[in-house]
Amino acid sequence: MQIFEYNGSALVAMVGKNCFAIASDRRLGVQLQTIATDFQKIYKIHEKLFIGLSGLATDAQTLYQRLVFRHKLYQLREERDMKPETFASLVSAILYEKRFGPYFCQPVIAGLGDEDKPFICTMDSIGAKELAKDFVVAGTASESLYGACESMFKPDMDAEELFETISQALLSSVDRDCLSGWGGHVYVHTN
Repeated sequence: MQIFEYNGSALVAMVGKNCFAIASDRRLGVQLQTIATDFQKIYKIHEKLFIGLSGLATDAQTLYQRLVFRHKLYQLREERDMKPETFASLVSAILYEKRFGPYFCQPVIAGLGDEDKPFICTMDSIGAKELAKDFVVAGTASESLYGACESMFKPDMDAEELFETISQALLSSVDRDCLSGWGGHVYVHTN
């Protein structure tokens, strides 16, 4: 078992028409033993930007604290919130500077950029970005999430349809992964 699979997780972000959704499961486990069923894996950076962190739970919480600190410094210096593209570059740089002793996390970033254009991306533990125009996945349930999202995703969904699609994709995927589950948290953001 890899260290990324130690706590188990399922994360997915999906794009709709001028909106996005990000969802995660709620289970925190130590290998096959469930410790908590209400664990938070998605964090709000500001009104239009969310990050989901899969992987080792302790590293995810540490990385989130560093990201909040860096975002607050940016707000003080620039007097505005970070754009999702800028935030993705910040996360990538923070992960890459720790590449020899990495944070064992796979971030999923979702936000609304200029003119309320949705932005989603994911990256590996050393900050290599993967940009997408439809959906991104991470965690131990990523293989089944890919299959579910590919079969259910349609372009230009409205917020209600996007919520239903991402919820069904998440729930059907965590049923096929014993390291994630216990329902989910879904955030849908519109302009």
